[in-house]
Amino acid sequence: MSLSDWLLAKRKLKSKYNLKTAKIKIPEGLWVKCDKCGLLMYHKALIRNFKVCPQCEHHFPASSQERIQQLLDPNSWQVINDKLTSTDPLGFIDQKLYGKRLQDMKRKTGLQDAVQTGLGKINNIPVAIGIMDFRFMGGSMGSVVGEKLTRLIEMATQKEIPVIILCASGGARMQEGLLSLMQMAKVSSALEQHKNKKLLYIPILTSPTTGGVTASFAMLGDIIIAEPNALIAFAGRRVIEQTIKEDLPDNFQTSEYLFAHGFIDLIIPRTKLTNKVSQILALHYSHLR
Repeated sequence: MSLSDWLLAKRKLKSKYNLKTAKIKIPEGLWVKCDKCGLLMYHKALIRNFKVCPQCEHHFPASSQERIQQLLDPNSWQVINDKLTSTDPLGFIDQKLYGKRLQDMKRKTGLQDAVQTGLGKINNIPVAIGIMDFRFMGGSMGSVVGEKLTRLIEMATQKEIPVIILCASGGARMQEGLLSLMQMAKVSSALEQHKNKKLLYIPILTSPTTGGVTASFAMLGDIIIAEPNALIAFAGRRVIEQTIKEDLPDNFQTSEYLFAHGFIDLIIPRTKLTNKVSQILALHYSHLR
């Protein structure tokens, strides 16, 4: 067949079957590329794998609602103190009014503040659980975050059940000044009362866990768990290097570095977290009996 005959046949075929040369548009969000290894994944497949890359096990950020679905037994979640909201006691202004920033965050995330607290069950074992959400102002700890966690711990102490807090935070919320720093002592004091009743507290450190959260309740657990390659720190890397005038290791402030130096007890991938936590809870209850 000559080239002219082939072109003629192609035109007839397109005319017969109404073939179009327009590009097919793929909906946004349908495919996700791993930031670490570059693997292209179907979004729903990533969700089914707890938002962990199946090739390199990179842990994608997860919202507080996704954490609830991943960790707790189905239909066991009972939210508490969900109506508490922050005010603007200092009239703080940076690039915008703090009050306006709060309203924007509420609309964007559907949350009242940077933590969800409630009661639930893990493998049918009752727990009190707080889940921080980095989407809300970097998971920063203001008065409402501290108050909700304190009330959660006090309720757990009264009910004599374990406390679990999933940490994801940039630290204390600067827009509330000293009021945010006071939450470190308030939450830590409630945890001390919980400990005095010989009850279990497990913080789970996700990336990032930094600042005042690291300096308080994130490091006060009976068993401290972290996700792989999580950023866990108090001060920033550059600040430390400038202070001590030394270069820091490449893996400094990762969960693996902290585990090697005895700051955390376990590194558990998100896909195995529920089983491991349920084993710890079961051992705790068997010890009490």
